[in-house]
Amino acid sequence: MPESHNTEYKRSWRDEYLKWICGFANAEGGVLHIGRDDEGNVVGLPDAQRLLEEIPNKVRDLLGMMVDVQLKQEAGKDYLEIHVEAYPSPISYKGQYHYRSGSTKQELKGAALDRFLLRKQGQTWDNLPTPRFALGDLSPAALQHFRQLAIKSQRLPTRITDLSDAELLEKLRLLDGDQLKHAAVLLFHPDPEALLLGACVKIGYFRSHSDLIFHDLIEGDAFTQVEKTLDFLMNKYLRAMISYRGLQRHETFPIPRAALREAIINAVAHKEYTRQTPIQISVYADRVMIWNPGHLPEGWTLEKLLGKHASEPQNPNLAHAFFKCAYLESWGRGIDLIREACLDHGAPEPEFRWDGGLWVEFPFGAEHVLPETQGYLPTTQETTQETTQETTETKLLKHLRSNPQLTRKQLAPLLGISEDGVKYHLKKLRDSGKIQRKGSTKAGYWEVITKER
Repeated sequence: MPESHNTEYKRSWRDEYLKWICGFANAEGGVLHIGRDDEGNVVGLPDAQRLLEEIPNKVRDLLGMMVDVQLKQEAGKDYLEIHVEAYPSPISYKGQYHYRSGSTKQELKGAALDRFLLRKQGQTWDNLPTPRFALGDLSPAALQHFRQLAIKSQRLPTRITDLSDAELLEKLRLLDGDQLKHAAVLLFHPDPEALLLGACVKIGYFRSHSDLIFHDLIEGDAFTQVEKTLDFLMNKYLRAMISYRGLQRHETFPIPRAALREAIINAVAHKEYTRQTPIQISVYADRVMIWNPGHLPEGWTLEKLLGKHASEPQNPNLAHAFFKCAYLESWGRGIDLIREACLDHGAPEPEFRWDGGLWVEFPFGAEHVLPETQGYLPTTQETTQETTQETTETKLLKHLRSNPQLTRKQLAPLLGISEDGVKYHLKKLRDSGKIQRKGSTKAGYWEVITKER
């Protein structure tokens, strides 16, 4: 019988094998066989009787736990079986924490050790209190935005508008006594990186893996990160295919908005924040790749994640708030929703893989890949967005000609894009010499220089 996640063979006893006992205790338990070779064949143990008495004492004295040691015989040869139960509390060997994973033992360090110790205490990182931030540090706009989303989703009653911010956080279980939990800072603080570096999203436009053309860093509260990232991808990074039905113009993007939205929300909600690494989105001419740093739940495989599974969120407090405003479902259906959105859109099925976190890759259909690029990014940002900019900027110029004093906030609903999208297109028009700003930011106006076609 080969070694497995709960079986280990050793030819003879060494005190360092206490690490293996420690690893079994910290995982799911197991049996350590002393007197078998790597193939599981009994080779005999001359000092089995002595070790039968010594090993339990050493385990008790050095690990602070008890094990069942049994003397066995096979073909006239003695060997020992050390039966180790999974312990509810963490077990250390000389200050080191070992863990059985698969058929190997590993020493836990850094974020993996932090995660292990929290799990043994029934805790998650996002549930821990932080004394560094107070209620007054949170963004009133983010809290109000959440109220509006939650009421619209009908997952919280309209009376939450009457709750104070403290009462709202208490209802969402985001307070520990009078202290904010980490999740509250991620959700509602204007700069969650003040709590932990890497609590942000990076987007890059690549010609090849090593050739970055331009990039953006999306910061702010969790809701801002989700919505701003989606806006940047749809309005700045992706190129729409234009078609006509009669006189009606239609823009079709290579990836459906619903699939991108679900992927971004899942990345923000399930990220392992203690790794202090941003969510990374790489955009190419033929695909979009989203990487979310994290780890699979204990005992999970990628196959289980991609199949039917219960919800087991990395950050349950963060996920709970996202559920209350209809950002997330509570049934572990995120991957299914991404697939279904792509299928309904007629887009290729996304690909998923695990590499220090979850990669979600959205390949483009052939009709969305520029033939001359052979799958690589065009040489300039302008050409990748030629069609989208042409439409948006033409509309923008038209509105500015009729009312030069329009603000970004007023222009956004007229153009059907975000204020950041308006800002981006205004800058493009100004840099290209088509418009210029007259007067101050608040009291001035836009002068259209280019002639109307």
